[in-house]
Amino acid sequence: NVRFGDPEAQVILPLVENDWLSLFEATVDRKLSDTSVQMKSGSALCVVMSSGGYPGDYEKGKEIQGLENFVGKPDVFVFHAGTSREKVNGSVLTSGGRVLGVTAVGPDLSSAQARAYEAVQMIKFKDAHYRTDIGHRALKA
Repeated sequence: NVRFGDPEAQVILPLVENDWLSLFEATVDRKLSDTSVQMKSGSALCVVMSSGGYPGDYEKGKEIQGLENFVGKPDVFVFHAGTSREKVNGSVLTSGGRVLGVTAVGPDLSSAQARAYEAVQMIKFKDAHYRTDIGHRALKA
């Protein structure tokens, strides 16, 4: 059960080489079984940044800084979940518990993990939380 907004999907999306529109059209036309999904080599890892207090009560409206660091970067993807844009100045604000999914791609899981956590360090908002153990079990195995 992987929905496009879930972190489980956010590690798959950057690794699919196919044009997504062609995959959607094949699905609508009931021809997906005739389509070969091509995957890029390498690994991806997603770290979810959440609001302080999540999954319980949390405050909204905290300005998110550092998103501009990833424009045009082919190995880091920042998926917005609980965000909104401030109408007056265009700032991106927190508006949910799960705020961002920071996904990085690398030639192996260790590289993807290092890039994801490096990217997370470049994003700031008040009371931001994230797990620091994502990928550790897989790397031990």
